[in-house]
Amino acid sequence: MGNGDQPTTELVQAFRSHAIRLAEHPGFVHRSWYVEYHLEIVEQIALELADIYPEADKNFVLVLVWLHDYGKFIDREREHELTLTEGRRALIDIGFTPDFTDKAVKYIRMLDNSRKIDLRKAPIEVRIVSSADGSAHFVGPFFQIWLWEHPERPLRQLLEENRRKAEKDWTRKIVLPEARAAIESRYRTVREQNGILSRSYISDVAH
Repeated sequence: MGNGDQPTTELVQAFRSHAIRLAEHPGFVHRSWYVEYHLEIVEQIALELADIYPEADKNFVLVLVWLHDYGKFIDREREHELTLTEGRRALIDIGFTPDFTDKAVKYIRMLDNSRKIDLRKAPIEVRIVSSADGSAHFVGPFFQIWLWEHPERPLRQLLEENRRKAEKDWTRKIVLPEARAAIESRYRTVREQNGILSRSYISDVAH
């Protein structure tokens, strides 16, 4: 693998390319947009946060970015299970060491348990990827795509689903202060666009 148990850039890029191919496979329901409008945005935000927190292992962060939704590409009903099993198998097959792979799977378990774990106390790589994942939903057309993908559902139901998603991201996933500061105005806009309306729109600003 190279320097101790640290993956080479070539290995990380190989896994990235593999994950992209899987995400663009015809069997994945979100194939037309998921890489461009979610995963690449998660990656960019994670890299920016890793620059702020130089103690984080940047290659490890990148592996977590491309692993965290791995099972979703295969079967959305079993996505968490398959991320841990098939994602682990893919890392090993590409050439990551068992120790590195086990650590990645362990950290993904933390990411998947934000309801039970206070991610503010998680390792920095987990905090970076969780914050990047949650923040990415507020960048680009993520919430609008949900409406587009489900035209058969009542509008109020769709808006409520978007509000729940936004609240989960804001309260449980975006844990780093730099990400929260950057995303807060977007979070408030998404709430308004999905039905949480203010009593005043002009006067508070005018005065």
